[in-house]
Amino acid sequence: MANDHVRNDLTAVRQPIERAQGLPNEHYIDEGIFEEEKYAVLFASWAGLAVAADVPEIGDAKPIEFLGIPLLLVRDRENKVRVFQNSCRHRGMILVSEPKKIEGAIRCPYHSWCYSTAGKLISTPHVGGPGHNTHEAINKDDLGLTEVRSHIWFDTVFINVDGNAEPFEVVHADLLARWKEFDKPMYHGGTESHFDLSLTTNWKLAIENYCESYHLPWVHPGLNSYSRLEDHYNIQEQGKYSGQGTLVYQQLKGPDDVVFPDFDGLSDKWDTGAEYIAIYPNVLLGAQRDHCFSIVLQPNTLSSTTEHIHLYYAQPDTSEHMRSRNAVQWKGVFEEDIFVVEGMQKGRHSPLFDGGRFSPAMDGPTHNFHDWVASKVQDHRAKQDA
Repeated sequence: MANDHVRNDLTAVRQPIERAQGLPNEHYIDEGIFEEEKYAVLFASWAGLAVAADVPEIGDAKPIEFLGIPLLLVRDRENKVRVFQNSCRHRGMILVSEPKKIEGAIRCPYHSWCYSTAGKLISTPHVGGPGHNTHEAINKDDLGLTEVRSHIWFDTVFINVDGNAEPFEVVHADLLARWKEFDKPMYHGGTESHFDLSLTTNWKLAIENYCESYHLPWVHPGLNSYSRLEDHYNIQEQGKYSGQGTLVYQQLKGPDDVVFPDFDGLSDKWDTGAEYIAIYPNVLLGAQRDHCFSIVLQPNTLSSTTEHIHLYYAQPDTSEHMRSRNAVQWKGVFEEDIFVVEGMQKGRHSPLFDGGRFSPAMDGPTHNFHDWVASKVQDHRAKQDA
């Protein structure tokens, strides 16, 4: 059962937006709540872990820590991306400590137990005594690596740690239908199309800021000069995702007005439109006619978050110079948000702040996210009490 100090009342959060309050301060500054949300929100949902482009070639392996869990992202011999617990089934030793190419097998550095890239235990040297590599008590079929349930969409690797969520395609059927035109190959732009941002803030504040356009005139004056507040619309699907769209997306242009090639088969909506959606709990996606991006938020601690940003294109052979310019442009936009999310984190230490109020016209996407978090926490508490 959760500790008494984290049993805060979330009734006001679940109210209609006209009278709802935001999540209480504890959801941003209390370690007990952070621990509770880890299980109730992040482990119980389809959370973002990485992108498949992190392991681009067969045999590539990358260790990733997710909220204290050591995980291993691997592209196996069949070209399938898998997620395993990064610990040997023998004595729990960490298997891979840095990104590497698995040339043969995944070998434990402790006692040299070996696993295939598909997770099968294939070798147990001297397990039956010196020179004896088998033992009747050791059944290799039962001791493969522990695989974490995963799903890839938009090249983003989602994981369900507790294994109890509905299938990804069921949970996010509405979003998959909304963006079905982007269900086609997309190509990572390479080294210059990936960058990380470190934020001194709770991970939820990055979601809240991303999914609304209300702040554009003051935080993004350059962007707002051509994609104005009045050119945007809210996107909100209760209990699933929320975000914003623009009607006036402008393509980046190079010499002689060269632009990135478009994704094939897009409808007229995308000629001048673009959408930016937070897929709960911790992934931020952007879709435009000529490129897309995925941002995976890594909650490091209660007040420390890393944004892993990756840019994708419709063709694999786009201009390196143009890709670099595009990454610089987006990095500048995302960096403009840092003082906001860090400022809100500091503000949550004001003891009389009551969670704040929402503009019914402008804050629907953010209220939708607060309501979803509160619902997940309430469901978790109900299961604990059952």
